Amino acid sequence: MQPVQPPALETVALNKWFGSFHALKNIDLAAPQGGRIVICGPSGSGKSTLIRCLNGLETFQKGAVRVNGIDLSRDRRQLQRLRRGIGMVFQQFNLFPHLTVMANCILALKRVLGQSKAEAAGVALHHLERVRVADQAHKYPSQLSGGQQQRVAIARALCMNPKIMLFDEPTSSLDPEMVKEVLDVMTDLARDGTTMLCVTHEMGFAREVAEQMVFMDQGSIVEIASPASFFTAPGQERTRLFLDKMLR
Repeated sequence: MQPVQPPALETVALNKWFGSFHALKNIDLAAPQGGRIVICGPSGSGKSTLIRCLNGLETFQKGAVRVNGIDLSRDRRQLQRLRRGIGMVFQQFNLFPHLTVMANCILALKRVLGQSKAEAAGVALHHLERVRVADQAHKYPSQLSGGQQQRVAIARALCMNPKIMLFDEPTSSLDPEMVKEVLDVMTDLARDGTTMLCVTHEMGFAREVAEQMVFMDQGSIVEIASPASFFTAPGQERTRLFLDKMLR
């Protein structure tokens, strides 16, 4: 019998406060190895705060975040090591405006992994081709569309060969006609076995890609369900009201 693998990413009774505001309330969530989880909910429900806690961008006051069974908060060196295996794509593209697309992608490869410029460029080109923007490698972010910039941001995250990818509403800053090109790239990634947690309002994408839906409201998880039951027979009235608004 093979040993049971721990979840790729897990929170246990996670609580987060901003001053007196209780932003996350006893969050229990487990993403299996290679799992695809979509987190949705109204604005202010704690989705982005949760996703930022998952890779150490936000601190939390109670509970635990575990990566492959290892507590993320054990020590700073451990945190840095574990974070290398977690890619993050934000609402805003967060590309360095003074660097070309290629330079944005190779920066961490050279500074963090110690790769040569030529070796890093080969890795970067592979991932730029994967997200279909290799022909933009020598341009600056300001010369790209929003959809192209977000695909570059995805490529940059993939360059570090993460086992887990986190997406924080990656299409919310895009014009409607640019949303599909980014979602298409994310759909391709979902088929490659990468563990994926995505905060999004794109319900069509969620139906196609998610293995598990998580609905949050007021800092709590209201419902966790398969896409089939989530969209056709939500178990909570609050979930149903949210879907009625989103899908009308």
